[in-house]
Amino acid sequence: MRRPFASLVGALRRGSTERAPAPASPAPAQPSAFELVEAFGDPVLVVRSGRIEAANEAARKLLGSHIVGEDVRIAIRHPAAAERLTSSAEMPGGDPIELVGLGGRDSRWQMNIAGLGDDRTLVHLVDRSEGHAAERMRVDFVANASHELRTPLAAILGYVETLDDDAALSDPATRKRFLRVIHDEAWRMHRLIEDLMSLSRIEAEKFRAPETAVDLGEVVREVHAVVRDAADPRSRDVVCDIDESLPPVAGDRAQLSQLLHNLVGNAMKYGRPGTPVTISTGRGPGSMIRLSVEDEGEGIAPEHLPRLTERFYRVDKERSRSVGGTGLGLAIVKHIVERHRGRLDIRSMPGKGTNISVLLPPARLS
Repeated sequence: MRRPFASLVGALRRGSTERAPAPASPAPAQPSAFELVEAFGDPVLVVRSGRIEAANEAARKLLGSHIVGEDVRIAIRHPAAAERLTSSAEMPGGDPIELVGLGGRDSRWQMNIAGLGDDRTLVHLVDRSEGHAAERMRVDFVANASHELRTPLAAILGYVETLDDDAALSDPATRKRFLRVIHDEAWRMHRLIEDLMSLSRIEAEKFRAPETAVDLGEVVREVHAVVRDAADPRSRDVVCDIDESLPPVAGDRAQLSQLLHNLVGNAMKYGRPGTPVTISTGRGPGSMIRLSVEDEGEGIAPEHLPRLTERFYRVDKERSRSVGGTGLGLAIVKHIVERHRGRLDIRSMPGKGTNISVLLPPARLS
């Protein structure tokens, strides 16, 4: 039971038991039980003889404005909750009850109950949906990471075992092909581990916003130079459109470079060969500074857009793996943007291409 709730229980119990004599002189008015309940931030109900006597605004918003006077078993449709609330009205106590689906299919609530005397019960509902979702994401992340690592590892082990065969060793072409697969899968594991470590470092710093002034144009030119010198034939398709009048942004230079490398790398992989990949900077809404990467690829269907920044989410799993994707690139981008207190905007039209824009706050100039 959380401390504010315990304080509310104490105040309501005192209000129901104290019968002080009338004071000789007027005293400051004490808040009524209903006022105390209404002021509480979480959903709170006062139940008397199985019916809801009072409900604060948060409870009415969750369960409906009509619930005052209603049977509590109808308002909170949960067998364990109904049994606890109706079996011992004076001192129900006991462990909190977990309610699933109250107010929404995926919602999770914890119900705390305390007896107030006078046949009244106080019910406190605590929203645990966010914590449950975070735990589910953690479990899914571990499972997905294990799967992503297991796949290349299984290939490496399989080819190593095959190389023990005398026939494979005696054929130079076969041996070379097997070693190439082992090399490629090992590098795939290396990239995945590097991305996992990078994501972990970014998340560890998410509450510490960067304050260094960074020239976004310089970052773009540096990334463009690295891409241009790469052996990838798509590197010559990358072009820049830099607004030289922009003020510096508040940023972490290394992370902004990583963000841009990820966006440009994706655009090169999924854009059509021979079509431009455009990196541009400009002014965004308000005082924000915009960094965009645009390609002329196949585009992305609307139903995939909300999930693109999820870890290991892929629109086309086979193609993503074939071009060396780890499934973490846009998740890293999202976390870098969040750490920079920026915004990420992804727009795409099937058959025409994708534009990903990052909006960053300007640096504070002393």
